Amino acid sequence: MAIFERLPTEPGQRRKLQMKSPVTFEVLGTVECASAEDITIAMQKARAAQREWAKKTPAERAQVVLKARDIVLARQDEIMTTVILETGKPPADALAMEIFASCDVMSFYARNAAKFLAPEKRKLHGVMSMLKTLRIAYKPLGVAGIITPWNGPFILSMNPTTQALLAGNAVLLKGSEVTPESTKWVEKVYREAGLPEGLLHVLYGDGQTGADILNAGVQKVSFTGSVPTGRKVGETCGRNLVPCSLELGGTDAMIVCADAEFELATDAALYASCINTGHYCCGTQRIYVVESIYDRFVARVAEKAKALRQGQQHGEDEDLGAVFWDKQLPIIEEHVADAIAKGARLLAGGRRNPELKGQYYEATVLADCNHDMLAMREENFGPLVCLQKVKDEAEAILLANDSAYGLSGTVFSKDREKAYQIALQMETGSVSVNDLAVTYGVPEAPFGGVKFSGVGQVNGTDGLKRYSHAFPVILNRFNMPKLPASYPNSAKGIKQTKMTMKFLWKPGK
Repeated sequence: MAIFERLPTEPGQRRKLQMKSPVTFEVLGTVECASAEDITIAMQKARAAQREWAKKTPAERAQVVLKARDIVLARQDEIMTTVILETGKPPADALAMEIFASCDVMSFYARNAAKFLAPEKRKLHGVMSMLKTLRIAYKPLGVAGIITPWNGPFILSMNPTTQALLAGNAVLLKGSEVTPESTKWVEKVYREAGLPEGLLHVLYGDGQTGADILNAGVQKVSFTGSVPTGRKVGETCGRNLVPCSLELGGTDAMIVCADAEFELATDAALYASCINTGHYCCGTQRIYVVESIYDRFVARVAEKAKALRQGQQHGEDEDLGAVFWDKQLPIIEEHVADAIAKGARLLAGGRRNPELKGQYYEATVLADCNHDMLAMREENFGPLVCLQKVKDEAEAILLANDSAYGLSGTVFSKDREKAYQIALQMETGSVSVNDLAVTYGVPEAPFGGVKFSGVGQVNGTDGLKRYSHAFPVILNRFNMPKLPASYPNSAKGIKQTKMTMKFLWKPGK
């Protein structure tokens, strides 16, 4: 259903979208967008349900999450069928990115929620430690608004929804208008797991639906999507004084040192650029290869790219799926044409697959790229491998940082300490060494970008806590008959305070 067109509607009617397969172009059905009234009703139900849900302990909430995980495992084939139908991604991508990743994060947060959200005692400093104690409780925010994209419609909906629920919140969830049924599975799974009625509402819709959710009174917003839409979301959250996290994609860089493990790095260059048909926000887009191995490297990557298999049968032996969204295909084609016109060498692909009916674009390898090209400066979000020769690692770092984006990155070198030092110099949200950009798939790690790649971080201990209000309670250690500082003020009191300051803070210490 990754191709849609708006159907004509009468005034007062819900907006309707007709869906078509990106694989066959066949009409798959229609979807009605939630109206502002629908969202208002959902919000009322969510608020009522959340008050009771908040009374449960994180451990009690975790039991529902674990039941939901078991249902995902039991119904994985059904979920995968829906995801594949809507996106055209190969079964291997659907299984790894949607099912495995979802079960992993559900297990991780369910098993750790009680520990992460447990009240904390924090040691105070100086004289405060003698008089007071500090406890911090983590209280639910209320209702979270979660808006997710089409490239990972199940996992990118399941992960934030699970965290929000575990923290004691209700959720209004809107997936992409081009993958509605994949997102709907999140609600189906949790309902079957026994999640109380009213806590989770999946709302079909378009951009207007998302805007209505933002203005419905949610207390937290999690958004994953494009920079232009992310700006609008951020502006709305600013006006409403609502905290938000914005994950907005990137043009991630890979640095390949001369001493890199050659086959590992060439595999990674291709896989990280083409995984999920290139629709991967942490996917590699710009590859900088040290000149001493450059020619051999690009030739090997092109050789491997030509061997990738495409097909419409969704078989287990298919490597590269269809382009999920029809509006993305012209962008991919524009970037390839621009690169070739500006001097890039086309070593593989560079066209729609002539043997397949749907939106299939061949794995494409472009060598001798530079930063004048759209493919190196703007998000491709397609199966493009863009390689540039560099004199040394220092030049690679400069070029890697020459971007308006900074979501993730990778470094390849047999010398892991050297690779680590290179990673520290990269202006990006995270870096992986001798691996794919896997930060989002490591739930212990905070994930988020810098520059145009977004605001805030998700995942990790702090990511879960950001669905809560850190609530400090300061207690006097003793049952004192009088406050240490109270009226009336006096010269004696001022003198005592000055003496205390002199005792505590000696010059230079």
